[in-house]
Amino acid sequence: MAALSQQPVNEEVVAAAIAGVTMICRAQGHSLAQIQEWVLAEDDLLDQKTRQWLSKAVEVAWLSVDTLVVTTCCEGNC
Repeated sequence: MAALSQQPVNEEVVAAAIAGVTMICRAQGHSLAQIQEWVLAEDDLLDQKTRQWLSKAVEVAWLSVDTLVVTTCCEGNC
């Protein structure tokens, strides 16, 4: 995650950051619903439309990690 802060911001960096935070939250035992609740909470940083987009991006990252784990395990890397 620290290495990402050294790169210019683009779609790949944003996607990697979302995936990284999602994986950290999962490792700490948090559910997708909890993460989405935090993302959707009112704040002064993001508008409602952006929070909705980010919530969906977190869901995609969550499901992508599931797919990656299944694919990796099926290939004998577990």
